[in-house]
Amino acid sequence: MEYDVAVIGGGPGGYVAAIASAKLGKKTVLIEKDKCGGTCLNRGCIPTKALLHCSELYKEAKTANNFGVNLDVKDFDYSKCYDHKEATSKKLRGGVEYLLKKSGCDVKFANGELLNDHTVKAGDETVTFKNLIIATGSVPAPNPFKVEEGAPLVNSDGFLELKKLPKKVLIVGGGVIGLEFATVLSEFESEVTVVEATPGVLPNMDREVADFAKSGLEKKGVKFFTGTFVMAVKKKGKKALVELKTGDKNFEETADLVVVAAGRRANTEGLNIKAAGVNTERGFITVDDRCCTNVPHIYAIGDVNGKSMLAHAASFQGRKVIDHILGIDNRIKLDIIPAAVFTRPEAGMVGLTEEECKQRGVPFTAKKTLFRANGKAISMGEPNGLCKLIADENGKIIGAHIFGAHAADLVQEVSALMNRETTVAQLKEMIHAHPTLSEILQECAREF
Repeated sequence: MEYDVAVIGGGPGGYVAAIASAKLGKKTVLIEKDKCGGTCLNRGCIPTKALLHCSELYKEAKTANNFGVNLDVKDFDYSKCYDHKEATSKKLRGGVEYLLKKSGCDVKFANGELLNDHTVKAGDETVTFKNLIIATGSVPAPNPFKVEEGAPLVNSDGFLELKKLPKKVLIVGGGVIGLEFATVLSEFESEVTVVEATPGVLPNMDREVADFAKSGLEKKGVKFFTGTFVMAVKKKGKKALVELKTGDKNFEETADLVVVAAGRRANTEGLNIKAAGVNTERGFITVDDRCCTNVPHIYAIGDVNGKSMLAHAASFQGRKVIDHILGIDNRIKLDIIPAAVFTRPEAGMVGLTEEECKQRGVPFTAKKTLFRANGKAISMGEPNGLCKLIADENGKIIGAHIFGAHAADLVQEVSALMNRETTVAQLKEMIHAHPTLSEILQECAREF
C-alpha cells in the first residue's frame, strides 16, 4: 500500500507528526514496534514525573508539621507508587492511540525495516511512501565499564520497572536522568551516591544553577563523586562492588543496586538505514535545520538526529516537517528550546549560558536575583533558588537559568520573550501579578 507520509516511531515526535499529517489530508501510516508514546511516555518523562509526584507527597507529608499541619506519617507503599506510574502511562498512551485513530492515520505495530528509499517492511507487510519521517528516538547507551555477570545493575529503563526500592543505590551519571532518580530515591529515604565523570553535575546547564541543584540534593543526604570514573562493577554477595577512580586515586563503594544513567544513543537498530542511502554521523542521522536528511524526501526528527534530545523538541520538529512536506518553509529555532530538570527544587534553562557566550565570543551581561527576596517563595517555604538572565550588548535576552520552585514554568515565560526578541528593558516594564514567583524575572531585569 502506498502512503503520502510514513512515520517510523510512535514517540512524541512520531505520533505528533503522524496526527498532523493525517489531519491535513495526507494518507499517513505510523509504524511502531512497541507501544505508542515512545520513551517519554513509557520509559522516561512521564513515569519519572509520576514517581517524583509520589516522593514529593511523601516528603511534604513528613514535613507538614513545620506548617502547622499535624500528620503522623510512618512509611510509604512503593508498590502503589509503581501502580500510579503504570496507570498514568497507560491513560496517556490510550489518549495517543485515540487521537491517531480519530485523525485517520493507519497504525501498524511492527518493526520498520527499510528496503530502499521508498519502501519499508512492517512485519509481514510492505509499505511504500512518498515521504518518510524517521522518529525512532534513543536508547540507553551501553555501559562504558566492565560489569561482572550477576552484579545488581540496571539502566534507566530497568529503574522504572522496580517495584521495590533498594536501601543503598549508586547512580552512574549526574545528568538530568541521574539527578531526577536521585531526587525520588532520597525523598523515599534511600541512601544515594551519584558518580559523574565531568567536574560538575548537569554539564550542559549554567554552572551556578547546577551547583544549586547539587547542593539541594546534598541537603537531602545525597553523596556526590564528580570528576570520577567507574572502572568496573562486580558482584559481592547480593551487593554491587563499584571500582572508582578520581585522578590518581582508586577506591571502592558498595551498593544494593547500581543504576546507570550515563547518556543515550540513537535508536537505529533494525532500521536498515543504509538501504535508503541515509547518512549518519556518530550513530545519529544527519539532518539540516529543517530536519531533512541527504535524501530529499526522508526526514529524521527527535533524539535520533541528536539535535536536541528533548520530547518537546521532537514534537515541534514533527510539526515543522509536515509543514515542509506541504511546501511551507519554516526553519526551527533550535537555539530557543526550554529545558527543565525536575529535582526539588526544579531547574530550568533556555538559550545560552555564560560559559557558551565566552566560548563563542558573544558580548553579554548577566544579572541574577535570589528567591529569598520573593514574597511568594517565602510564603511557600521555598526560599532556596536563583534566577539569572543573560542579555547581549543591545540588551536582548539571550539566556535564562533558574533554580527554585516552579523553575520549569518560569523559564517558559522567558522562552516566549526570547522568541519575540524582547530586551531586559522591555521586560522590566511588564507588570507582573503580586504575589507570584514570576516577579523574580522582573526583578532580575531591573538589575540591568
